[in-house]
Amino acid sequence: MRKISEQYITVLAPNATAVSNGRKISGKGGFVKRFRSEDDTFYMGECAGSGKSNYITSADFVEEEHPVFRCSCPSRQFPCKHSLALLFEISQEKEFELCEIPEDIIQKRKKKEARAAKSATEKKEGTPKVNKAARTKKIKKQLEGLKLTEEMMSNLLQAGLGTMGGSSIKTYRSLAKQLGDYYLAGPQLYVNRLILEMEAFQKDGDSLHYREAIHILVQLRALVKKSDAYLKEKLEKDEIGDDDSILYEELGGIWKLEQLQALGMKKENASLLQLSFQVVYDEARKEFIDTGWWADIETGEVSVSRNYRPVKAMKYIRQEDTVFEAAAIPVLTYYPGEMNRRIRWEGVTYQPVTKEQISALRTHACSSLPNAVKMVKNQIKNTLSDNFVVLLFAFEEIGTIDDKYVMRDREGNTILLEDMPGMENTVHRLAMLEPFMRKEQVLLGAFYYDEAGRRICVQPYSIVTNERVVRLLY
Repeated sequence: MRKISEQYITVLAPNATAVSNGRKISGKGGFVKRFRSEDDTFYMGECAGSGKSNYITSADFVEEEHPVFRCSCPSRQFPCKHSLALLFEISQEKEFELCEIPEDIIQKRKKKEARAAKSATEKKEGTPKVNKAARTKKIKKQLEGLKLTEEMMSNLLQAGLGTMGGSSIKTYRSLAKQLGDYYLAGPQLYVNRLILEMEAFQKDGDSLHYREAIHILVQLRALVKKSDAYLKEKLEKDEIGDDDSILYEELGGIWKLEQLQALGMKKENASLLQLSFQVVYDEARKEFIDTGWWADIETGEVSVSRNYRPVKAMKYIRQEDTVFEAAAIPVLTYYPGEMNRRIRWEGVTYQPVTKEQISALRTHACSSLPNAVKMVKNQIKNTLSDNFVVLLFAFEEIGTIDDKYVMRDREGNTILLEDMPGMENTVHRLAMLEPFMRKEQVLLGAFYYDEAGRRICVQPYSIVTNERVVRLLY
C-alpha cells in the first residue's frame, strides 16, 4: 500500500482550512467504502457529505509527481477536502478493498498520454520559437518607456526629493501606471516603492524613508541605464531571443519553465532541504510573497523559492507552507542570477530527512568569516542585487559581547548578529536554544550591510545540528 505523509498532504492542499476539514472527515469515519487498484496507482472512496447521495472521490497516481484528484462534490477547491480526506485514509493505512481501475479513468489516462505525446512531437529541441516581429516591437516600446523614466528621474533630481509631495505624487502615480503600457513592470515597481517611501517621509519625517528613497532612485537609474544598453544591443545584433540576463526579469518579463530549461538553467534529480520559510507582504506589489530558503544536499547551494499571491487573487492561489521533509525533484529549474538563485519545479516527492543528508549538507558550509564577507561584498556591490546574501556557515561559537550576540569562526574572527531592518526578529530566539546548539554547528543566515553601523552583520535563520534543523524563522 502507498506510503503518504502528512507533509505531503499539506503541500498538496490549497490552504490550511482544507487540511483541517480533510482530517476531520477522515477522523470521524466519513468514508463508507474504500478501494484501491492492485498496482497501487489508483485509490477511490465513497464519502458521506452534505448532499443526498455520497460523494465519490479518487486519487490517480499513475504519474507520481502529478497526482490527479477527482470528486463529485460541488467544491471549487482543488484538491477538495474529500480528496484530502482520502489521502489521510491512505496515510493512516486503513483497509482498502482491491478493485479494477474504472474504464472512464483508463480512457482519461489515454487521452492525457495522447496530448503529452502530441506536445512532445510538436516541441522542437533547443530554444522555443520566438515571434521575432512581436518581440522587436515590444523591445522598441520598452526603449520608449525607459526614455520616459529617465526624463522623470532627471526632473526629480533637479527639483529635489523634497518637492515630491501632494499633487506631484499624483503625477508620479500616473507615470507608474503608464510604465505598464510600455511593458516595464520592473521600473514601475521601483516608482511605486519610491512613492511609498516619500509618502511615509511626509507623514513621520523619519530620515530613514528619505535615505531609502535615494537608494531606490540609484537602483532605478542603474536599471534604466543597463536596460537601455542591453535592449539596444539586442536590436543592433538582431539577437532578440531569450538569454540568461537578469535584466529580462528586472524589466518585468515573466519566465516560463520551458524557456529557462532550454537555456540550460536546470538540474536533474535534485535533493533539497528547506531550512527557513516566511510570508511577507509587499505593499508596492500589493502581493503576499511566500519565501522558502532551500539548500542543495549535494552542493550546499542556497536557493530561494517565491510564490507570489496578489491581494486581488488571494482565493485563487494556494499559499505555500513550511516543508520539514527532504524534497526529491526530478527537474529543478533555476532563474538567472548568481548567489541565492530563485528556483521552481513542477513535480516533487517528499521523504523524511535522514541524518546522512544533514551530515552531507553540513560539509558544504563556509567556515571562514573573511571569505564569507568577501563573497557577500562582491554580490551586494551589484546595484540591482539584494542587499543581503543567505549562506550556510560553520561557526565555532555564538556568544555575547556587551549584551550583543556575535558569531565566531574557527580562526577567532567575529561578526555581529543583528536583525535586518523590516525583517521578522530572530536574534532574540538564540537565547531559547540549548547551549550545545550555539557551539560548533552550522548556521543559515542572511549576511547584510548595516548602513547605520557601516559593517556586515548576520541575521540568523536556522541552526543545522548533526541531527536536525532548528528554525529561528519558519
